[in-house]
Amino acid sequence: MTMKKISALISLFLLAVLFVMLVYLNNQLLSRHRVDLTEDSVFSLSQGTRNVLEGLNEPVTLYFFFSDTTTTGKTRLRNYANRVQSLLREYAQASDGKVKLQVVDPIPFSENEDRANQFGLTSAAVGNAGESVYFGLAGTNLLDDQFAIPFFDEKNAQFLEYEISKLIYQLSQPDEIRLALVTDLPVAGGQDPLSGRFAAPTVFYQQLSQLYDVQLVSSKNRQLPEDTDVVMLMHPQALSDELLYAIDQFAMHNGRVVAFVDPHYETGALAALREVGANRSSLPLLRGWGVKVDLTNVVLDAQLAFDLQEENGAMVKHFGILGLTANQLDRQDVVTANLDSLNGASFGALESVRGGALKMQPLMRSTLNAGLTNADNYAQTANPAALHRGFGGNTKTYTLAARYQGKAKSFYQRPQNPQRAANYVAETENLNLIVVADADMLADRFWVQQSAFYGDTVFTPFANNGDFVVNAIENLAGSDALISIRSRGTFARPFSRVDSLETAAQASYREEEERLQAELAKTEQRLREMQGQQGMSGAIVYTEQQQASIDEHLAKRLEIRQALREVRFQLDREIDKLGDKLKLFNIVVAPAILIILIWLLAFLFKRRAGKAYMKGASS
Repeated sequence: MTMKKISALISLFLLAVLFVMLVYLNNQLLSRHRVDLTEDSVFSLSQGTRNVLEGLNEPVTLYFFFSDTTTTGKTRLRNYANRVQSLLREYAQASDGKVKLQVVDPIPFSENEDRANQFGLTSAAVGNAGESVYFGLAGTNLLDDQFAIPFFDEKNAQFLEYEISKLIYQLSQPDEIRLALVTDLPVAGGQDPLSGRFAAPTVFYQQLSQLYDVQLVSSKNRQLPEDTDVVMLMHPQALSDELLYAIDQFAMHNGRVVAFVDPHYETGALAALREVGANRSSLPLLRGWGVKVDLTNVVLDAQLAFDLQEENGAMVKHFGILGLTANQLDRQDVVTANLDSLNGASFGALESVRGGALKMQPLMRSTLNAGLTNADNYAQTANPAALHRGFGGNTKTYTLAARYQGKAKSFYQRPQNPQRAANYVAETENLNLIVVADADMLADRFWVQQSAFYGDTVFTPFANNGDFVVNAIENLAGSDALISIRSRGTFARPFSRVDSLETAAQASYREEEERLQAELAKTEQRLREMQGQQGMSGAIVYTEQQQASIDEHLAKRLEIRQALREVRFQLDREIDKLGDKLKLFNIVVAPAILIILIWLLAFLFKRRAGKAYMKGASS
């Protein structure tokens, strides 16, 4: 073996040793230092999550269950699982040992599968064989409290960090949430003042009572219950000054508040007395905190209006009763992101304050086809069709619900009473408030359907009103750090350039297709008219001229259909050409460019080395 070959083998061996040493040093010394180059930093933790981890007083253990064995070949699912696992490792690394992560593969009929079921994780059937796949997270603390995310749905990938951080926060604060519900409405059931009958509790109140410790507070109360976590106001009216002061100071001490105020609460008994006028809410604290809400007008929306049946059987749109869809909800906020529909009536309008210290984030909006009407006139209008007069030509959307965060001043000056003044706070740097300009949406008739089932009353939701309330309470009950975590970027990256080119290709053929469709519809209509002519005996009778016309129209219909097929074929061919160009660039052009660049660099280095060698030899 020549010295040249020996030298080459030694060089390769030393390079291999150097590579192994560098990998080892990277894992041991540099593993804590990472660079996230993704557009939305999807593999990094937000500051809110880091604050949650810093607030951990005791260690927690996370069990990441993923069916690695039974998901072979499920590339998309495994890629998302790798992302979740990578993010969980970031949690463990950033917690300074307070978060311990265990990755578990629940193989079918194993003890790990039993553990997954004990934690309440959900299995999904995947593939033709229907193998059970687990893909969830469970967590425990030193007190054996446990919480779980039953299954990670890729559709909710933008809220992945929020869900994991919420689970960790629940483990650090496992006590039951205490909710103070401030209202004089009979939400807990009671006697109807009009009929004298006893009514059952409202569905939203039953729902909240199953999840939280709900304490009812009337307008005559002077204080909030002790250890209140969240205050919820539903159509507040004539609250005592002492109670208003207690709510104000609760908010100033970084308390969390959700308020359902209404320009006209039309579900109550007073709504039947039209001559009285609007049954509006009253909460002067909002003005003091820097929130501007118009409770003198009602938002009308022709596009979202509900269809109601009049006494004569005719259908009429009620512009004041609105059915909001996903398009009117904020898809980036955890409270409204996964909701599909919300129903309500006589919404008010929230307005932004210029130069205000509070940050306003709209959660619900009207469409552009909306306008305002006086709340008193609205309350006295018996015929919904009367709301249509003079309506139209609007180009402005109205905010129906919003989240507020930031700096706010107290509605009250420092009290003279020394005992009350001892705990007085003049302002807060972090008010957490959600305001909804409608309280009717909490009434059963707007979101649940009642039916009898074997002697029991069953309520079936047809809108997400109850989900919205629970989401709002749950979100506000978390820490300030948890509330600050917003949705993160999605993992999938669409080919925006491809989408735009495809849209342009479709547009170029759409006009021709629509013209041909219209012509085809006219031809078929004319054929039906000619072929429907019958003689006295019921048999179809055609003259020679009619038969020739029918044959002509049949041929024309065939010709139009062929033209339509050609248009659609051309559209598909344009899209296929675009795909072929992209494949050619990715498979041939891009690697060719890379090879040329590498060859040029190698040539330059070789030439430079040759010059240095010749220079050394000559010297």
